[in-house]
Amino acid sequence: MSTPSLERSARPILVAGASGYIGGRLVPRLLEAGHAVRCLARSPEKLRARPWASHGAVELVAGEVDDEASLRTALRGCGTAYYLIHSMLAAGSGYAERDHALAETFARVAAAEGLERIIYLGGLGETGTDLSEHLASRRDVETVLASSGVPVTVLRAAMIIGAGSASFEILRYLVERLPVMITPRWVETRCQPIAVDDVLHYLVACQGEPRTEGRTLDIGGPDILSYRELMQVMAEARGLRRRWIVTVPVLTPRLSSLWIHLVTPISSRMARPLAEGLRNEVVCRNSLAQELLPATLTPVREAIQRSLANLRAGVVETAWTDAGPMPGDPDWAGGSVFVDAWQVDVRASPDEVFRAMCRLGGVHGWYAANFLWSLRGDLDRLLGGPGLRRGRRDPERIAFGDALDFWRVTRVEAPLRLTLRAEMKLPGKALLDFELAPLEARTPETRLTQTARFIPRGLGGLLYWYAVLPFHAFVFRSLLDGIRREAEGMPSGPPSPHRVTRVPSRSP
Repeated sequence: MSTPSLERSARPILVAGASGYIGGRLVPRLLEAGHAVRCLARSPEKLRARPWASHGAVELVAGEVDDEASLRTALRGCGTAYYLIHSMLAAGSGYAERDHALAETFARVAAAEGLERIIYLGGLGETGTDLSEHLASRRDVETVLASSGVPVTVLRAAMIIGAGSASFEILRYLVERLPVMITPRWVETRCQPIAVDDVLHYLVACQGEPRTEGRTLDIGGPDILSYRELMQVMAEARGLRRRWIVTVPVLTPRLSSLWIHLVTPISSRMARPLAEGLRNEVVCRNSLAQELLPATLTPVREAIQRSLANLRAGVVETAWTDAGPMPGDPDWAGGSVFVDAWQVDVRASPDEVFRAMCRLGGVHGWYAANFLWSLRGDLDRLLGGPGLRRGRRDPERIAFGDALDFWRVTRVEAPLRLTLRAEMKLPGKALLDFELAPLEARTPETRLTQTARFIPRGLGGLLYWYAVLPFHAFVFRSLLDGIRREAEGMPSGPPSPHRVTRVPSRSP
């Protein structure tokens, strides 16, 4: 390898989008390869909970791609940058314009800071004018990044198969929930899925291969098949009967996205551009990736089976829900706040109570009144919210920024505090806060206080609060009693209401 390449490898590598699905898996692979890594994140707290965050070669930098000052700080001294930014989830229908603006800013600052290479993960798709908005936006970002004069390596991938990826979750939920499917004609479109581990191989390997500079590499697995065939492979891997798939010409992308929203954890806002992109054939058109970065690629069946095994074992390194902005406390400034607090004393240490509390949601449910939680989740899906189907990435551990059903973890101070912010559709803003305090006079015993806070928005918000308040007496009491039983190691049974008490609360 030439001297310039050696000098380049000694400089830090920037990962823009380290809190996302691919970025969160790429960082530890780069560390394993011996690189120093700088992570640019809007909320570095989301990354501090990752196992690799304490690595001596990792630097976390707070900032945003559209903030030139923080971006200059992040890029300064770096040799290579991975650009893994995509605003489809955050920006809704205006994502293409926002992605263009973000790429322009990144390209301009990268050139000014003397960056030597940008590596971008884009999307496979036919060339020409018939690209969906989603794929056309990916092509536009490629062009904008290259306009800076900094050499750009583009890797184009189709569906990424891995536990927690958005496209994989759509496929899994459709197959698991629908033995009979009425689908648009895109079900016959050919695709070339790729395992997430193979994507990571290409991303890491291309950084050390100078011949990939300024090149576009199509990356895909060894199998090419239609979406219909892919669904049957998923059904087989899940041990299900073959799915009946009926195609009709009248399902528009909008109708398809609404259907995906109702059946899967993916929101209609995110599902629509994905559904539109399904009309484009996504098959590799060049073999440069294998010629320059040879690898033994994972067959579709093996990739799906491996992903399902990881889901069953609760080993999901990152998930599509990890990405997106984290709202902060300033949103709570001003206005009247409704408060409803409940309390219970638990014959267990704070560590034991916190562990029990951290099992909330996902496959474990909510300890009691799960039918009411499920009903609320179904209502939320109908209103366009995430519902309960997002589940959680890890069945036992909770980290800042994690999605937990229709909540988002916004504060973790083990073993004394956990705060969840509601992401369901609401006429206002809601927090659910858990605080633990050891009772020194009675050891080991812990006082667990749960506080619901709600800022109403207009008359609808006021009506909503008073409508749900009567249910709190049952739902929250049952929830705290379930945590108590779990922490004390007691067998399941009916709740013990006399042990859970309501704390005098205030309202406007």
